[in-house]
Amino acid sequence: MSDFAGMEELLQDFLLESTELLSDVDNKLVELEKRPNDRALLNDIFRGFHTIKGGAGFLNVAPMVTICHRTENLFDKLRNSELGLSSELMDVILDATGAVRDMFTVLSQGLPPPNPDPAMLAALDAALAGNLAAVKAPAAAPAAPVVQVQAPAPTPAANSNEPNWEALHQAVTGTEQHVAAVNAPAAAPVDMAAAATMVVESAPAELIPAAHVPAAVVPAAPKPQNKPAPSTGGPISGQENTIRIDTVRLDQVLNLSGEIGLTKNRLTTLRTEILQGNMETNTLRSLDEAISQLDLLVSDLQNAVMKTRMQPIGRLFQKYPRLARDLARQLGKEVELVITGEETELDKTMIEDLNDPLVHLVRNAVDHGVESAEERIAMGKKPQSLIELTAEQVGDHIVIEITDDGKGMNPEVLRRKAIAKGLIDAETANALDEKQCLQLIFLPGFSTKDQISSVSGRGVGMDVVRTNIQKLNGRIDINSIQGEGTRISISLPLTLAILPVLVVRACNQPFAVPLAMVREIIPIDTTAIQEVSGRPTIVVRDEILPLKTLSGLLNWQPTQKPNFGVLMQSAEKSFILAVDSFVGRDDVVIKPLQNIRPKGVAGATLSGDGSVVLVLDMEDLLAGQMDSSANGSIMLRNADNFSY
Repeated sequence: MSDFAGMEELLQDFLLESTELLSDVDNKLVELEKRPNDRALLNDIFRGFHTIKGGAGFLNVAPMVTICHRTENLFDKLRNSELGLSSELMDVILDATGAVRDMFTVLSQGLPPPNPDPAMLAALDAALAGNLAAVKAPAAAPAAPVVQVQAPAPTPAANSNEPNWEALHQAVTGTEQHVAAVNAPAAAPVDMAAAATMVVESAPAELIPAAHVPAAVVPAAPKPQNKPAPSTGGPISGQENTIRIDTVRLDQVLNLSGEIGLTKNRLTTLRTEILQGNMETNTLRSLDEAISQLDLLVSDLQNAVMKTRMQPIGRLFQKYPRLARDLARQLGKEVELVITGEETELDKTMIEDLNDPLVHLVRNAVDHGVESAEERIAMGKKPQSLIELTAEQVGDHIVIEITDDGKGMNPEVLRRKAIAKGLIDAETANALDEKQCLQLIFLPGFSTKDQISSVSGRGVGMDVVRTNIQKLNGRIDINSIQGEGTRISISLPLTLAILPVLVVRACNQPFAVPLAMVREIIPIDTTAIQEVSGRPTIVVRDEILPLKTLSGLLNWQPTQKPNFGVLMQSAEKSFILAVDSFVGRDDVVIKPLQNIRPKGVAGATLSGDGSVVLVLDMEDLLAGQMDSSANGSIMLRNADNFSY
């Protein structure tokens, strides 16, 4: 059993490190296409791919070794100037790296990868022979789900180092509680650098096709009916459940924990003295100092623990250069993606949830934003378009921007499209200014494309982007100048674990609203309230803003006239939330409600006096009035229904 656990650990170590190596190789390949004479870059690519091949050979993954070895031969010919780099040759190489990535996905399920596609091997052989005319450039396609490969029937292993794939698959997928031990190498961390130096004796200068490798070397596996499209990176199987943490940060957490332990001992001693009747001034002063010290240490510990979850956003950005390159090749455009701010740190869970929105935005920039080379030349622009992806920390938020130098967006065209598709009526559309017209692209079903293609046209991409950003308590904004380009800005909190809130009161009950939505607080003068189209509004610095009472959104009877207004920004809408009074600002940890999910309530937290404070989901609350039947379900006075 211990041998099998060791095999699983070796496999996971290999997949974790090799996936990062392959993403780095892909990015450097995109750079190499721009600088084909950069020998240092080519050597880095060769070393990275050789390391992956060494790890695959160490684990006896013969199909992967086959692809890696032939691709290495291509790199060697490029390095020796026997071949010249071209876009067609790069297509063949990137097709091979995509096949290796697909094998990683199959391996993560504890299954042996299938034999390489013969067409891909033939393309590699033709490229090695310098016969690029016989190589058909693979058409880039949207990422498709990886075909689930079924576990093969158990076959006798002639090689003592051959992993028991059936047992490994059962352990990885949890289909078997007890599995037989596999005949695997001793459990030890994989040293990829050392593994890369191992010589695979069965691999001569030209590996035989994997289809002819004996069954003792490659376990038989059913061939998937459809070849999965090369993926663009990301977690091996769903979201990763591990994280790499700098030991300096862990040392800081350990030191703070020790300091808190000492302060706890001091408080215990003072408590004993007070219980014994010692209420002298010095004792009370010492108690106050110990509590202040504990408060400071807990805040420092909280920040230190939060930093252990922070990861550089470059881990996410590294998959987009190839995505942009492949899509540009498919659309016949010349695109350069420039990335800055990769070292900016963000909560790990948020990085994972950002992948889909950013994929949509990068694809949209290539497909919708920038023009073809011919169109750009006719407009007096450079034939190669530029897309910039940047990230930086601004205060307690992270700002991510995707900027292109394309044709920009015409607000009038967007207005007409929205009316034509029946998304808004003409009266509403005519009342929108240019800024609001740009926000129309976020409406479900909106698309500027008349024809649906494999890339776009269905009108779901930008709607998904906004929805996912709002789930992260973020905001998205668009600025576009016709003929010059478009900039899309995303503002996100550093972490979702702790939420800064503004605690307000309405109908004698406290509520918390996300502080990220709060712009300012103003007093409400009833004489300043005016009706526009039958709705109450207030003019703030020449801006007419709708007035919404919190009691009205909750569908409760108000107990008094609201005294204050919270000027809030929700997506593209600004409004004033009228409340009775304020409690103050706080940083809270949201706890989910057990078995109930009232509309407009994100969760709950406890205030300093132990009372329950509901944390409002303003986007959900604004979507519609709460049912009167929900009044009793959200007027909770204790924590019995909350999971802590």
